Amino acid sequence: MKNMVSNLSKRKKYVLSAVGVCLIGTGATYGGYEGTKDTVRVTIDGKTEEVRTHADQVSDLLKELDIKLQANDYISHAKHRDIQDNMNLVIKYAKPVQLIVDNERRKIFTTADTVEDVLRQQKISIAEKDEVLPALDAKIKKNMELKVNKAHLITLNIGGKNQQIWSTSTTVADFLKEHNVKLNPMDKVKPGLTTVLNKNTNVEITRVEKVTDVVEEPIVFKIVQRTDKNLAEGTKKVIQEGEKGTRQKQFEVILENGKEISRKLIKTVTTKESKDKIVVVGTKASSQPALASRGTGSKSKEFYVTATAYTASCNGCSGTTATGYNLRSNPNAKVIAVDPSVIPLGSKVYVEGYGYAVAADTGSAISGNKIDVFFPNKSQAYQWGRKKVKIRVLR
Repeated sequence: MKNMVSNLSKRKKYVLSAVGVCLIGTGATYGGYEGTKDTVRVTIDGKTEEVRTHADQVSDLLKELDIKLQANDYISHAKHRDIQDNMNLVIKYAKPVQLIVDNERRKIFTTADTVEDVLRQQKISIAEKDEVLPALDAKIKKNMELKVNKAHLITLNIGGKNQQIWSTSTTVADFLKEHNVKLNPMDKVKPGLTTVLNKNTNVEITRVEKVTDVVEEPIVFKIVQRTDKNLAEGTKKVIQEGEKGTRQKQFEVILENGKEISRKLIKTVTTKESKDKIVVVGTKASSQPALASRGTGSKSKEFYVTATAYTASCNGCSGTTATGYNLRSNPNAKVIAVDPSVIPLGSKVYVEGYGYAVAADTGSAISGNKIDVFFPNKSQAYQWGRKKVKIRVLR
């Protein structure tokens, strides 16, 4: 009905115009023609101009004004809409924009005025921790880059301690820089610094450091025997007491999160030399006839003893013998514990089934014809058990 009224109205205008031609002439004809035009305000990208037109529809007006629209451009009225006097026609040309969401880039065309309007059109929701560049109220410009970095909840473990942090960083390296996490030269980072973050990423930093550890340990003195022809045969005399020395061992130690994972000896320095214990043994023959042996083990060079076994790793053991010999540092040493009244300390002996050894230790349970043979581990000591063996004291 409206179209019919409109068309009728226009026919009346043309009739009046024709009558004007007959009565008034050329001047009146032009005035009548102008009088039949509609006034339309056309706003293009915010700039408004008023035009007068005989166009019937919006599409006709666009042709008349040589306005070409693309698919993404905005027009306030449909192209098939009839032109009406005092119509307000609004046109916005779509601008190309590079939209980058979490490093995924795509080109869009938009007639939105602000960044916030673009995101709303593209149905991209923004959370509190998300990063948007430029700001939401920034005006849209042709070919501008609009970046949206979605925040991820990242689990960060530094030296064994966890914390959760919201971040819009792209890579592990960016994340650590953003949160001022400093890396030492030997630190380990998992995953690698170039790894792209996502919501399932756990960043683990193992603090690694190299330190120097100095350990001081004793140096066992040696027992040196000398003969003295002026001393009665079989008599022993200490003419110089032994003194332990000391040395420092310098180790290179690698720590991960404060725990030692490796140790390497790099230097040994003797800080005090040991001093030998010197024992003289008399060789002077006795003027009295020798007493006959009564068969006691203490008077014989060869005799039988009851032999048990021990190690340096037992509970309460110091690992150092009565003469200062460190068995833990010398696990392959051949050492026996003796009763010094039967076998003098420092004596070299041969033990049946054990081999050559040094009488360098004592024990509270070692009394009389008993000895304790040293083994580096418990399994060998248990295997030896308790047995009766022949020994020979070497003078």
